[in-house]
Amino acid sequence: MSDQHEATATTSNPIIPGFHPDPTVCRVGDDYYLACSSFEYFPGVPVFHSRDLLHWTQIGNALDRPSQLRLPFDTPSSAGIYAPTFRHHDGRFWLIVTNVSDGGNLLFTATDPAGPWSDPVRLPDVPGIDPDLAWDADGTCWCTVAGVHQVRLDPRTGEVLGPPQRLWSGTPNAQAPEAPHLHRIGDCWYLLIAEGGTERGHGVSIARGRTPDGPFEPCPANPILSHRSTTHPVQNTGHADLVQAPDGSWWMVLLGVRPGGGTPGWHVLGRETFLAPVTWADGWPVVGDLVSGPVITGSHRDDFEFSELQPCWISVRDRLPEHCTTKERSGWLTLHARGGSLDERDVVFVGRRQQHLSCRARTLIDAAAGSGGLAVRLDEEHHYEIEADAGEVRVVARIGSLKTVVASRPAPETPVVLAVEIEPRTPRDPRTGPDTIRLGVEADGVVTALAELDGKYLSTEVAGGFTGRVVGMYAAAGTVHFDWFDYEQIT
Repeated sequence: MSDQHEATATTSNPIIPGFHPDPTVCRVGDDYYLACSSFEYFPGVPVFHSRDLLHWTQIGNALDRPSQLRLPFDTPSSAGIYAPTFRHHDGRFWLIVTNVSDGGNLLFTATDPAGPWSDPVRLPDVPGIDPDLAWDADGTCWCTVAGVHQVRLDPRTGEVLGPPQRLWSGTPNAQAPEAPHLHRIGDCWYLLIAEGGTERGHGVSIARGRTPDGPFEPCPANPILSHRSTTHPVQNTGHADLVQAPDGSWWMVLLGVRPGGGTPGWHVLGRETFLAPVTWADGWPVVGDLVSGPVITGSHRDDFEFSELQPCWISVRDRLPEHCTTKERSGWLTLHARGGSLDERDVVFVGRRQQHLSCRARTLIDAAAGSGGLAVRLDEEHHYEIEADAGEVRVVARIGSLKTVVASRPAPETPVVLAVEIEPRTPRDPRTGPDTIRLGVEADGVVTALAELDGKYLSTEVAGGFTGRVVGMYAAAGTVHFDWFDYEQIT
């Protein structure tokens, strides 16, 4: 990786684009493994593998069974699974995470990071969110949480070995000290945290001590990373983790966003995973410019030929086989409706994260026995969709408390190809949104748009929360079948 120190950012490509926040990373030999938060989506905690820290492949989801991940019906969007820590110790992989909707902190183990992962060890006596795990030389396990507090933990049983102790909590008066990660580097323990809130003021600070429980001395250069009050195309930088490469170089993974449009700038893909090189001066880390990740192009097509869905597919709160299956009609994804629309928390939805600022998604739907369609979803109150049934194709927009049918036309004979095209906009005045979302019907390779909608209403700056857009298929009534789904970057 040493030659990558020269590949500093001339563009703003993340290493894992789209809604992949709160990255945590560990290395075993020549292999790197990374996991992210997943919030209200099932399966949870996507797991990635890389050999170079730049090119990542999703190898699974750590929480892929109801016994591991319970997201009750009343789980709000942007609740659920927060901020995992991913570590390798004593021949096993360890994943500790918070389910804010079901009992708090949970601990999982695996011998293979691709899974299967164990059922959870529940940690009712570990307070707070954003838990971290670190082991010292005598095998004591230290669990540090947002706040910043720390307990000694028996990770195999979940027993807490003493009361929580307060640690260094970042810059005085800085809000939201969170995302602690404790690393032994040389003769010191380094406590890495995020602070400043997860919006434009986000940053990364660090302190060091001789023992894992402190006392900790703050770095005089804190925050060691922040893009606040800059014109950098990547903002909200924070929630970082450190990893050392086999050649001895150090690297930081972190989250950031790419705002677009006018003022205040709207980010639509959620918080993405970026990479930066780290050097050392006087015993403190110095964070370099963001590395330009690979340009991820090409098409992702799924013809639903396998009995199980690929790991990139996510659903809202659960995915029950009686509502979602590829086994009922060979080569098709079949969805049986439950909730009546994307406004409902129990909607039957299968989607993938939008990963490009300019992209196209299409699907062939048979809605002869129901209604459903293709949607761009941020949450229950912010989504656009093109929906078909036996008589009509319509574009529906939900923005906050407002919902309207924007356009409609008689349905062609089903099956029909539904399409969504998303393209960035060049700001013409300060209110210009980040992109335009076109929704239409494709025939003979030509898409006829029924509506063009402003994408800023499907942004975090409008909707709030912690997630990004997900593009996918849903059922609103009866039974709908999807023959294929195609997603591609528009270049």
